[in-house]
Amino acid sequence: MTVMPTTGQPLPLRERKKLRTRQALAETAVAMFTERGFDSTTLDELVEAVEVSKRTFFRNFTSKEDVALAAVKQLWDTVLQLLAERPPSGPLLGGIKDALLTAIDRMDDHWYRQFLPTVRLIDGHPALHAHSLRYCAEVEQEMIRLLPGPPTLELRLLVEIVVAAWNVALAEWSPSGDRAQLPVLVDRTFAAIPAALALE
Repeated sequence: MTVMPTTGQPLPLRERKKLRTRQALAETAVAMFTERGFDSTTLDELVEAVEVSKRTFFRNFTSKEDVALAAVKQLWDTVLQLLAERPPSGPLLGGIKDALLTAIDRMDDHWYRQFLPTVRLIDGHPALHAHSLRYCAEVEQEMIRLLPGPPTLELRLLVEIVVAAWNVALAEWSPSGDRAQLPVLVDRTFAAIPAALALE
């Protein structure tokens, strides 16, 4: 997994066109998978709907599973970029939470239109769930690499707790999908970790 720094500069025209194609593929894929079913939607149908070639598809995504998880990957790629650019200087749990909240704040309307149906697709389809778990393991390894200090047992455990907290917040959020509640629930879940660990 490659983490590229964000420059904040406008993309060149060619890159903007590539980004629009990628977004169209991802948004159309999630809509078609939701309406028709993941297994019932072919790659041929997807590229025809977006009016691109299979070659263009494979320049952007590796598989149907990959395009289905585009919104999830966009969020976590942003988290990793933030951690790469500014590693936490204080308690790591708070630093990771801040990076996650900043990443959520950077997500636009296009992302929110994709993200909730993506979460529901993952929950309802074993192949997507398995793909999501593999990606999650990649994120965890990259996060461990980016965080300061050696990859100790404690650091690995902390990263696992962070991912678990995100999943709990997501489970609380997904029934409503209220945009304003996602960062609130993330903050609340992270705040509950000490009490959860002290339960008897």
